Amino acid sequence: MAFESLSDRLQMSMRRVTGKGRLNENDIDLMMREVRLSLLEADVHFRVVKQFTKVVKEKATGEKILKGLNPGQQVVKIVREELENIMGEKAVPLVLNENGLTTMMLVGLQGAGKTTTIGKLANMLKSKHAKNPMLVALDIYRPAAIEQLKTIGDQLGMFVFEKGTQNPVQTAKEAIAYAKENGYDTVLIDTAGRLQIDETMMQELVDISKLVNPDEILLTIDAMTGQDAVTTAEGFHKQLTLTGAILTKLDGDTRGGAALSLRYVTHVSIKLMGLGEKLDQLEVFHPERMASRILGMGDVLTLVDKVTENIDEDDMLSMMEKMQSGKFNYDDYVKQLKMIKRMGSLGGIMKLIPGVGKALKGQDIDDKQLVYVQAIISSMTKEERKNPKLIEQSSSRRRRIANGSGRRVNEVNRLIQTMQQQTKMFKQMKNMDPNKINPNNPLQGLNMQPKKVKKGKGKGRGRHPFR
Repeated sequence: MAFESLSDRLQMSMRRVTGKGRLNENDIDLMMREVRLSLLEADVHFRVVKQFTKVVKEKATGEKILKGLNPGQQVVKIVREELENIMGEKAVPLVLNENGLTTMMLVGLQGAGKTTTIGKLANMLKSKHAKNPMLVALDIYRPAAIEQLKTIGDQLGMFVFEKGTQNPVQTAKEAIAYAKENGYDTVLIDTAGRLQIDETMMQELVDISKLVNPDEILLTIDAMTGQDAVTTAEGFHKQLTLTGAILTKLDGDTRGGAALSLRYVTHVSIKLMGLGEKLDQLEVFHPERMASRILGMGDVLTLVDKVTENIDEDDMLSMMEKMQSGKFNYDDYVKQLKMIKRMGSLGGIMKLIPGVGKALKGQDIDDKQLVYVQAIISSMTKEERKNPKLIEQSSSRRRRIANGSGRRVNEVNRLIQTMQQQTKMFKQMKNMDPNKINPNNPLQGLNMQPKKVKKGKGKGRGRHPFR
């Protein structure tokens, strides 16, 4: 996952100061040494590391911080603010014309994921901005590049304008005319890339840019390229004057150096980020939210956005009422699982919740578990799904359900326990005072204490009774 290594190291260095009632300059020096190493190991550009550590140290060693209340928390706040400053402070929106045609041109090196990102961007513009995009295939050099874009267009139900191996500049000219004549309001141009920047490629891109005069020239850049991302961005920016960047494959890079370096060194804002291979896995890049994720504070705003986009408000309210009334059953549980699936991977969602990401560190959250749970519920009778008590009170029913779903009895027992705990928690939440909820520990006060496992005797003592 993005920033995982950097996040772990930074959080570790922050713990040096957060638990202390008083700080001195030696404490700050030790912390900054670890912060510097963390950033360098994450492949952050050395200029960024130098500036970041300089500013943080200057602010952290101020008299108000060292002698103030909760100095450790104030230092963490300074680190967070400086991370935001480096990445751009606030999200930069795409330029979208309300009237007339909007043209976007994606550029970048070969292998950065331009063609797939074109599809993701088209999907985002259609679903979230009610646009009617047309895709344009101008990569005539990479084998099957045009076919790949046409396949993506078919998946999205969108038209792909292509003229085979015709000169890309001429194709671009014809594409704009076609879009205007046929009522498209957005044109997304997929350009050719190379293994490295060369004069021929750049000249072709400059010629297309002059002809099309795009509203956005977006550099598609692979997050795993590290410091090379800065060099690539500088090369493209010098010739084309980039309006922004899309960081791809952020889900596969645990370091995140490119995200922290790109905007500060090149002054090109990261506008979007790709977090997976699916065509709906493109998100707006929010520097302030990313800073919170890096420091292990979760990202509640992104979680709220995902819920709002993927779950109907009436369905959500109906589900909450059932949970709090104690009428929640396995049919409702399946509906809940489907809601969760629409929001993305389970692991990714859990990491957005403050405190949960840290608690799940080192645990493999497999989305297949949701499929197994659905299989178990599908093996229940209609009466059992509507009345969970029937299964709780009958071991023979549990064995039958396990055999029917191809799962083990202990998995059925675990599902029952999860249902019981969830129902209990929501009943208690109904009686909670929202003003007394601790934002750092939202579950505080729910009296959700773990059950003690009785120790057995002899071999295997202390194991869970269902394992």
